[in-house]
Amino acid sequence: MTMSRRISLAKSGSIDWKAVGRRIRELRGFDMTQEEFAQRIGVSQSYLSTVEHGYVEVGAEVLLAISLEFAKSLEWLLIGKDRQ
Repeated sequence: MTMSRRISLAKSGSIDWKAVGRRIRELRGFDMTQEEFAQRIGVSQSYLSTVEHGYVEVGAEVLLAISLEFAKSLEWLLIGKDRQ
């Protein structure tokens, strides 16, 4: 990816996947293991770990599973704000 393309993506409001991972980790809390959370949303523990570290872009199916299972909006998962 060229530098101008990266700058263009940053200006257009691209998703901060590290922040998404932090919100998912926050949602999991301290009383649930990665294994338990992963089972509830239908992914492996190792994949959840990569998501929480922000190493991957999370697909729509996984985001929707988290949203439905834990009653959080997709907006909150993606940008940290709920629609008012």
